[in-house]
Amino acid sequence: MMDLIPTSAQHIHILLNHFPSVGSIIAIILFLVSFYYKSEDLKRASLFIFVALGLLAIPTYITGAATRWSIQGSTGINFDIIMAHQDAALSAFLGLGLTGLFAWFALWQERRFSTGAPNWILYSTLGLSGYSVYAMALAGNIGGHISRPQLGHAEEILANQGTSITASIQELVNSFIWAWPAMEAVHFIGMALIFGSLGLISVRVLGYANYLSFAPLHRLLPLGVLGFVVNIVTGMFFFIADSGRYVAMDGFPPKIIWMMIGGITIIYLTTFDDVWDLEEGDDAPLRAKVMAAATILSWGAVIVFGRLLPYYGDGG
Repeated sequence: MMDLIPTSAQHIHILLNHFPSVGSIIAIILFLVSFYYKSEDLKRASLFIFVALGLLAIPTYITGAATRWSIQGSTGINFDIIMAHQDAALSAFLGLGLTGLFAWFALWQERRFSTGAPNWILYSTLGLSGYSVYAMALAGNIGGHISRPQLGHAEEILANQGTSITASIQELVNSFIWAWPAMEAVHFIGMALIFGSLGLISVRVLGYANYLSFAPLHRLLPLGVLGFVVNIVTGMFFFIADSGRYVAMDGFPPKIIWMMIGGITIIYLTTFDDVWDLEEGDDAPLRAKVMAAATILSWGAVIVFGRLLPYYGDGG
């Protein structure tokens, strides 16, 4: 298995790790400053960063799993420490993902309603971001003992570990015969929500059905985000249950890259004025049309590469 994992995964993982950790601190500071100065621009900027970091958490976690498989079995590497790090990384991923989800919902409500986002959503975003920073610090501390076992304290770290969350998910998914087909069905429903809602919005931006203003169609965005969340949850269950096989697949990285591009288009449709200003009969500007085309292309590519995974080789 180790021979099938690209060695670049370790370097990419180390590079990606810096963005969520540093970015979260910057976003929290901006968020707090926006409350103090009552600045809507700073608040939107911090929420935007939270959403972007939640999206970036996906490849960060995946490259971490790929790194695990590339170094597992190497001399001097403690497997138990690797699993402890993976559990901590999963907690950080959940924290970043939930922070991004709440931040997106706040941005959407700021756009949709004159009253803006309710305080409980904003405070929840702040609380979840604080938890994310803590979880990332914990994961980083444990990860340091993987590459530098001479630091010691490995026994102390393992003594504080309970049942492995990652191992429990693997056992749960692989023990029930109906787990995979049930999650596949839910995964397909999630993709239908994404492609259906975002496809309709993109078609309007491209110039079809321009007798509609953008506002009614924008109400479909939460359905697209719901589908995205459903796909992330089910996809993570698939990945955790058999991560070694997925990271060795030639078709898996393109799917993730296209999914990141698709996530960026969702952020664009949520925050930028290009589409929000479209009234009945208006023609969208070129940039909006490019992003609408990218939306259809990216999510279409996610579907294609997802369907090709069983046939597109295990690292061949």
